[in-house]
Amino acid sequence: MTTLAPPPAPTTQDGRHRAAPPAARSRLRALFTGLPEDPRWARPALWAILVLATALYAWNMSSISGNTFYDAAVYSGTKSWKAFFFGALDSGSFITVDKPPFALWVMGLSARVLGYGTWQLMLPMVALGTGSVALLYRMVKRDFGAAAATIAALALTLTPITVAITRDTNPDPVLVFLMLLGAAALMKAVRTGKLMPLVWSGVAIGFAFNTKMMQAYVVLPAFFLVYLWATPLGLGRRIRNLAVGTVALVVSSAWWMVVVDLVPASSRPYIGGSTDNTVWDLVIGYNGFGRIFGASSSVGSQGNGASFGGEAGLYRLFNSIMGGQISWLIPFALVALIGGLVLRGRAPRTDAKRAALLLWGGWFVLHYLTFALAEGTFHPYYVTAMAPGIAALAGIGGVMLYRAFREGGVVKWAWVLPAAIAGSTVWAVVLLQRVSGSGTPYTVAEVVAGVAGAVAVIGLLLGRFTGRQRLTGIAALAAVVALLAGPAAYAASAAGSSTNGTNPTAGPSTGGMSGGGGMGGGQRPSGSGGPGGGTGTSNSGSAPSGSSSSSSSSSQSASGRTAGGMGDTQVSSAMISYLKKNQDGATWLVAVATDQTASSIILESGEPVISMGGWSGSDNAMTLAKLKSLVKAGKLHYIVVSDSGQGSSNSEISTWVKKNGTAVSAYSGLYRLG
Repeated sequence: MTTLAPPPAPTTQDGRHRAAPPAARSRLRALFTGLPEDPRWARPALWAILVLATALYAWNMSSISGNTFYDAAVYSGTKSWKAFFFGALDSGSFITVDKPPFALWVMGLSARVLGYGTWQLMLPMVALGTGSVALLYRMVKRDFGAAAATIAALALTLTPITVAITRDTNPDPVLVFLMLLGAAALMKAVRTGKLMPLVWSGVAIGFAFNTKMMQAYVVLPAFFLVYLWATPLGLGRRIRNLAVGTVALVVSSAWWMVVVDLVPASSRPYIGGSTDNTVWDLVIGYNGFGRIFGASSSVGSQGNGASFGGEAGLYRLFNSIMGGQISWLIPFALVALIGGLVLRGRAPRTDAKRAALLLWGGWFVLHYLTFALAEGTFHPYYVTAMAPGIAALAGIGGVMLYRAFREGGVVKWAWVLPAAIAGSTVWAVVLLQRVSGSGTPYTVAEVVAGVAGAVAVIGLLLGRFTGRQRLTGIAALAAVVALLAGPAAYAASAAGSSTNGTNPTAGPSTGGMSGGGGMGGGQRPSGSGGPGGGTGTSNSGSAPSGSSSSSSSSSQSASGRTAGGMGDTQVSSAMISYLKKNQDGATWLVAVATDQTASSIILESGEPVISMGGWSGSDNAMTLAKLKSLVKAGKLHYIVVSDSGQGSSNSEISTWVKKNGTAVSAYSGLYRLG
């Protein structure tokens, strides 16, 4: 049998290749101009939003001061594959951070390929933040059209807390993108009835679990409900497929945890944040029930109950701390959800639009209740996970209510959209009034929101009752301006800030955060060099409750920034220089009490540092027996102790060190061992 070779590519008489065929050119053109059935403005608007999102997230990216806790772990992972896999804070792999390592892997791979530095860590975060906007647009557009998708994408882009956290090295942008991937795969499974998209949905949420553990599971009740209700299969096949998808979820969630817990404790780092040195305890405790119930829970008491977002309660997300971060569109989203479900009330069970409303509504409601009522450690930036639900409902519900307003024969629909716009506009003005005097942008936003909201409401009503369709269209655009003017002002402020640290927020400082003192930030590299070789800005933010105010104290580094402190003792750059000069082949440069101090020293020195007590100093990572073993093996020569040690284990260690070590007189609290 003769095999014919493919014909050569067509060329012109002078030997040059001819232009691509019309089909290829049309696909390339569609990338920039959209599909033929799309409005001509749709694709240019999408590109403009993606450019805006990238600009907000990446503006002055090389000067961003992220979370030194995670930055140090990423740096350590570039020096040791063992530290990389376990998510260890130090390259000697003494203790892990208090989260699973997937987000660290994302940043770490970027740093290994491009070199360690600020922009190298930020690059994947910016890409995933912009990718989340694009993915949300695609999901909303499929069922509700370009107008709804454009509003949703713009609303997500301008969500203030999303801008703030995407300009940081916390894991939340990775979490949100993976959850959106899971939602996209789920909706494909719902529409087609195929099994594999459901499996991939489980895998995506499983990787999200390996980013922030139980927070990834908040959306699961909505996922299960939507699949069981709306998939065009018999009930038996729906249940069977859901069981298979659940297996994929469990396997992709648990594999890292199982591997780590099977490794003997002597051969791996201590699991930071746990009470018994297991990942399972971290899942159900510190990152599980501890976040919901705080110190009042018998399980996960290390949640500490520290709240940076105000007291727990249904009003929390509207208070003076949280309101400007996330609540702008919550009133509108709630009306849109109810109105949308009513409008789709008589649709068949498999109706894709109602399924999407249930998905995004469940996403929004479940996150709202979780964050509002959580009594454990709570940071404002957690709520970035609910932003896609709010943004999607704003776009979907806005378009559905607008169409009902224009076309509905029932008089009541003539009032729903104007009332929703009026209520949300009033709330925006209230939020901006709270920060009046904080700067011109907020004053301008307040005026714009109030005027545009009035124009929108009056224009809609006049257009409806006079039959002027063009007037209603202009009023609808005014409504978008009214609802997004406030978030835009906050988002712009976040984009202009280079100091984020452990508790990033957008907009003016509102105060009132409780739960601990400030955390000193280490000297961070801003270029491609390693620690100690770059320039950066110190971190801001607050440490969780449970760390003493003295454990957050810090002294000046050589560049005038803080290097972190332990107990009553300050760790200076001069001390770090002394330690490096006298390390004498030890694996670890020094042992200190907490992660905050250790991460700062790691980033300034480039050397492994032991954190004996984890984030708050309460972890039992270091025991006296372990310390003696490290000293005897020559792996550790120096330790910093103080009279205000935390916990009995720390007191025992302090007593032994002061009795058997040699005090370094030039540096208070520093002892030489062995």
